[in-house]
Amino acid sequence: MNMTITDFVGYLSAFLTTLAFVPQALQSWQTRDLSGVSLPMYSLFSLGVAGWLVYGLMIASWPIILANSITLMLACVVLYLKLTHKH
Repeated sequence: MNMTITDFVGYLSAFLTTLAFVPQALQSWQTRDLSGVSLPMYSLFSLGVAGWLVYGLMIASWPIILANSITLMLACVVLYLKLTHKH
C-alpha cells in the first residue's frame, strides 16, 4: 500500500476522533450513569456520523468509512444506554 501524506492525515485524524469516544462509551457501559449525557446531542451527533458514513461510502474514502463506522457504533452504545437506563 502506497500511503500519501493526505492518506496519513486522514487515517490519523480518523483514529484520534474515533478514539475520543471510547472513554465515554466505556464509562457509560461500566457505570450505567448517563445523567451527564445529552440525549438530543447524542441523537443529532449519531445522525451526523451516519451521514458522514454514507458520504464516505459514496466517495469510497476508507478513513471516513472506518472512523464513522466505529464512531457510530460507540455513539449508538451510549444512546442505547441513555434510553434504557433511566435513573
